Amino acid sequence: MERMIGILGGSGVYEIEGLEGAEWVRVDSPFGSPSDAVLTGHLDGVKMAFLPRHGRGHVHTPSSVPYRANIDALKRLGVTDLVSVSACGSFREEMAPGDFVLVDQFIDRTFAREKSFFGPGCVAHVSLAHPTCPHLGAACADAARSAGVTLHEGGTYLAMEGPQFSTLAESKMYRDAWGADVIGMTNMPEAKLAREAELCYASLAMITDYDSWHKDHGAVEITEIIKVLTGNAAKAREVVGRLPALLGPTRDDCPAGCNRALEHAIMTAPEKRDPDLVARLEAVAGRVL
Repeated sequence: MERMIGILGGSGVYEIEGLEGAEWVRVDSPFGSPSDAVLTGHLDGVKMAFLPRHGRGHVHTPSSVPYRANIDALKRLGVTDLVSVSACGSFREEMAPGDFVLVDQFIDRTFAREKSFFGPGCVAHVSLAHPTCPHLGAACADAARSAGVTLHEGGTYLAMEGPQFSTLAESKMYRDAWGADVIGMTNMPEAKLAREAELCYASLAMITDYDSWHKDHGAVEITEIIKVLTGNAAKAREVVGRLPALLGPTRDDCPAGCNRALEHAIMTAPEKRDPDLVARLEAVAGRVL
């Protein structure tokens, strides 16, 4: 099977040197308009697709990002492996601004977003015990190490609704009582939808600040975040640029079963399925429907 690496991230991440045949492509989705057009091309002989999560110029809030349309559009283009690159705050002293964390668990505290492609008329339950792909994550870790990035392998990401940052009380609770390692606003429901779409998904979280719990750093300052974010974007480009050579142009079945997540997930009897919803699910779940 031909591999296509998808990257969901900010504007600084998709300016990759050596991207051949670069072209912005508009993709229609039955789940609405994606955040932006998708930049496609080849890097080291591997197909690539870059989608600015917030749209070019940062027009979407974390709550208004069209998560379902984004994942559906990338699946329609042929993406098989999806890497999220996003900013986050840190709850751990050793996870410092400028470091990257390879996230492997999530706590979802979002509440104003559509979180599933499925619904009444076609019900499905996928496993999310291990929400990221270990095989794709290992490639991301290798790429980060070879790029000289300080990487923490494994971490729990607290997904908050935003767009405001945490109160001090919330920050302390997430850190001390809940055991979260980093906090961000965009990886949920992204990871859930990627699993429903049978995509391998990995999350590289770029630390910009210590949230508000750290007594020596005080409240989150957006000017400081932007300064660190700019430096992190350059590191992220290096990491992303190394992935095609590590993963190669073809792929087999995912050892973790990500590309078979819907195998036994759909519960609605065939004769009871809503034909309109089934039609919308063509790209996401056509393999099993």
